[in-house]
Amino acid sequence: MKIEHIAVYVNQLEEMKDFFVSFFGAVPNEGYYNPKTGFRSYFLSFSDGVRLEIMHRPDLCDTQKQPFRTGYAHIAFCVGSKQKVDELTQQLSQAGYPVVSGPRTTGDGYYESCILGPEENLIELTI
Repeated sequence: MKIEHIAVYVNQLEEMKDFFVSFFGAVPNEGYYNPKTGFRSYFLSFSDGVRLEIMHRPDLCDTQKQPFRTGYAHIAFCVGSKQKVDELTQQLSQAGYPVVSGPRTTGDGYYESCILGPEENLIELTI
C-alpha cells in the first residue's frame, strides 16, 4: 500500500502551482474545472512519482492558521543532501518565504529546515 496523493485547498491556485513548479520541480497536469461548483484543481507530479493535488473553490472557509494545531502539520521534501537543504532554504528565504527553523540537525538526527510557503503552509526540507 502507498499514499496515492495528498490534497490541499488553497486560495491562490495559480500562485501555489507556480511555487511548487519553480522551487520543487513539480510537473502540473492541464488542470480541472467544474463550472457548476467553481472547483478548480491541479495534480502536481514530482520526480519520485508522488503527487500533490492543489484545489480551489469560491466558497472556501479560511481561518487563521496556528503553528501548533491538530490536523496536517507540514509537507516534507527530501532534497538529497545538506548542501541542497541549505541552498533551497536560502533561495526560498531570498524569495520572501520566512524560514521558521534551521537549517539544523534535530535532536532525532534529521538535517532539515522549515519554511512558511504560500498561504502560511509549513514546508520541511530534509535530506
